[in-house]
Amino acid sequence: MSPAADHGDDASPDLTPRPEGYAEWLADLKARIVSAQQRAALAVNQELLHLYWRLGRDLRDRQAQGTWGAGIVEQLSADLRRAFPDMKGFSRSNLSYMRAFADAWPEDAIIQQPVGQLPWGHNVVLLTKLKDRDARLAYAARVVEHGWSRAVLVHHIEARTVERQGKAITNFAERLPPPQSDLARESLKDPYRFDFLSIGDEATERDIEGALVQHITRFLLELGAGFAFVGRQVHLEVGGEDFYLDLLFYHLKLRAYVVIELKAGDFKPAHIGQLGFYLSAVDAQVKRAEDAPTIGLLLCKNKNKVVVEYALRDMQKPMGVAEYQLVETLPKDLEASLPSIELIERELGERAG
Repeated sequence: MSPAADHGDDASPDLTPRPEGYAEWLADLKARIVSAQQRAALAVNQELLHLYWRLGRDLRDRQAQGTWGAGIVEQLSADLRRAFPDMKGFSRSNLSYMRAFADAWPEDAIIQQPVGQLPWGHNVVLLTKLKDRDARLAYAARVVEHGWSRAVLVHHIEARTVERQGKAITNFAERLPPPQSDLARESLKDPYRFDFLSIGDEATERDIEGALVQHITRFLLELGAGFAFVGRQVHLEVGGEDFYLDLLFYHLKLRAYVVIELKAGDFKPAHIGQLGFYLSAVDAQVKRAEDAPTIGLLLCKNKNKVVVEYALRDMQKPMGVAEYQLVETLPKDLEASLPSIELIERELGERAG
């Protein structure tokens, strides 16, 4: 008996000649198998979400009648875990999340909305971290689109990524065709948060550049999906003179190079002219024929919205302007609890007197 017969087909040597078209058919078959596996996993997940939603609804309705007190949750948790010892998810806290899940969504949302495509753990994050339904839907859609893990979802919620998307001032609508302009606009934020750099507001442009490259993984996470790092201080020669781009990226969805220029101070209209020059140079020397027009992003410490809009109005190159933050701002609730400058000065004056 041959070795192949001893060990089964999986152990057969890869020596059988493939007929014409076999490779394409095999690739298609693999894709269909993966698709079927994904659909099966989604169906199982939706059934579990339906179960949790109905359990939460029953708890809510029965407790609303006033005959079942808060202690019923503890009792139900113990009874369900005793009946289904191999099944996780029936802790007291999880039962409370199920009730919140039923309060948050109508039942058809499990099929018609992105939340129905998310694992239970992701839904718990949405319930506990966000109060607004539209915000929950927006982050759920991003999870489905980008495949965020639960930890990455928490990071983006805490960083307010969705709220900042598409907020940069740009001229994309006038300089790029509609599908490209919409995607480009949604690819930029305002402001960008670089508080992970651990450098102060007095940092120079070179300090910021160096720190961003040292923390390139965090930087790419802040930039968002699709950005690939090309280089820092990228050299270009124009007319026998040397020029250096602060940061150069390539956006995989836009199929375009993205030049990022950093300014440690306030926005000045002259910055736009410099960035436009760099975009022209990249288009002429780096960009390939199949690439979309190069995009520019100017990051500055502060900007005047009207001044930026005027500066961009007649520029022929697609570019946007956004602010960056090196130090994380205080949460509103904590900020409100701190004494004002006037109060501190008053107290110091009274003590001096």
